[in-house]
Amino acid sequence: MKIVLQEVLKASVTIDGAIFSKIDKGYLLLASFTNGDNEEICSKMATKVSKLRIFMDENGKTNLSLTDVKGEILSVSQFTIYANLKSGNRPSYTDCMRPDEATKLYDYFNKTLIDLGFSVKTGVFGADMKVELINDGPYTLVIDSKELGF
Repeated sequence: MKIVLQEVLKASVTIDGAIFSKIDKGYLLLASFTNGDNEEICSKMATKVSKLRIFMDENGKTNLSLTDVKGEILSVSQFTIYANLKSGNRPSYTDCMRPDEATKLYDYFNKTLIDLGFSVKTGVFGADMKVELINDGPYTLVIDSKELGF
């Protein structure tokens, strides 16, 4: 599982010309799944996200968590994060988990974040979504379950 996390002042998902969901200060998460990912990995990734301290405190240090700033989460499925660009100029998506399996893990991941006490808004898995954000910083992290040993 990979997550591209962006600290945002606000973010939204529009589907078919209408805002589907939106948040104010918090995280925009672009979540992607690969073959071999499972619920245990999703739980560990959700816990990692929940404990990050990337918001600035009064001294300008990244000491505050999402809980500390009463932030929200906008979680969007983004299978293209696992695109393979090693050969040629056209991305290969063979490393991306099949949609039926990835949908279940995406839902599980979001439920885990909710169970951890966060306000979580989502996109719609597989929909043509327009994602808009105001990045704060910009502050962007890539969180890779394999790099973390999950």
